[in-house]
Amino acid sequence: MAYPRSLVAGNWKMNGLSASIAELHALETMIATGEPANCDVMLCPPYTLLSVFASEANKVIIGAQDCHINDGGAHTGDISAAMIKDCGASHIIVGHSERRADHGESSGLIAQKASKVIEMGMKPIICVGETEAERDAGQTLNVVLDQVKASIPAIAKADEVIIAYEPVWAIGTGRTPTPEDVQDVHGAIRTTLLEIFGDAGETVAILYGGSVKPSNAAELMTVPNVNGALVGGASLKASDFNGIIDAYRK
Repeated sequence: MAYPRSLVAGNWKMNGLSASIAELHALETMIATGEPANCDVMLCPPYTLLSVFASEANKVIIGAQDCHINDGGAHTGDISAAMIKDCGASHIIVGHSERRADHGESSGLIAQKASKVIEMGMKPIICVGETEAERDAGQTLNVVLDQVKASIPAIAKADEVIIAYEPVWAIGTGRTPTPEDVQDVHGAIRTTLLEIFGDAGETVAILYGGSVKPSNAAELMTVPNVNGALVGGASLKASDFNGIIDAYRK
């Protein structure tokens, strides 16, 4: 079985105002006029920009950063997968380390969110990753693989999910695992996906995230079992993000 097309996704986090549409337009122009890239490109702006980004995007896929487990109701300040789909998005990030840490989200809750995303006909990008303390204690694989197993909902099929490995200690710090470290973790995730999905586990995209930037993207994107990137700060500027997409241009 072949891997899906690689994906380079940008997570804008809590950044972006209405004027930020200029960065989407600039990125669209760079994709349209530059050398073809052998990957799909996604931006996940804040909820306030989802509708306008989805209406303006032609070359770029639009995703969201999180969702609630319910379709609607008395959940002030939350947003449902149905609302996100209505905005025109096709993917939703769930389980990002900032949600796990800042909001106390468990892998069980993340599995519920991913299940709701699938139910709505969209695709979840399920994030996993270890903290610095867990890494220093030699627990990286135990932590990451436990998260993979507990965060993928039982209803999921292999073609309905994307996994993103983001070592928490590398997010926004400028620190990056060695290619060998990334290969070890992604290889272990692949083995776990094969255990969960059988042979179809070979087709699940595994993205790498954690201080991905133009200067290291080419090296990281050629690591076995790395099928793309989940990019944070470097996705906010079209020129920087395009530099990462360059890793998929011949």
